[in-house]
Amino acid sequence: MILADSNLIIYAASGKYPDLVEWFAENRPVVSVITVVEVLGYHKLKTEEKEVLENLFAELSVVYPSVEIFLKAIELRQQRNISVSDALIAATALFHNLTLATHNTSDFDWVEGLQVVDPLEK
Repeated sequence: MILADSNLIIYAASGKYPDLVEWFAENRPVVSVITVVEVLGYHKLKTEEKEVLENLFAELSVVYPSVEIFLKAIELRQQRNISVSDALIAATALFHNLTLATHNTSDFDWVEGLQVVDPLEK
């Protein structure tokens, strides 16, 4: 299974990446609730963008962090300078043995045991 990072949600909803929309339909990734907060919590989000994003999230399963995921995120932040949201997303993927799909692979390539793919990479 695959966990989609926030940037892929934004790109897919933008309408500029039809291949990515197809990738979502074929792979049916899950998302972390952290991604939902990041994407829908953007302070400059327009009403029509919000609607598109909410429709996309409605099609995806949302994974919520457990205590173990928070502890793993702490461990990751102790190893390297990583944002709280990226640490929680990486920890979620590790805990659930999911491949992390992101366009920012270099943000996660140091995380031991984490499988990372970039669906936008040709």
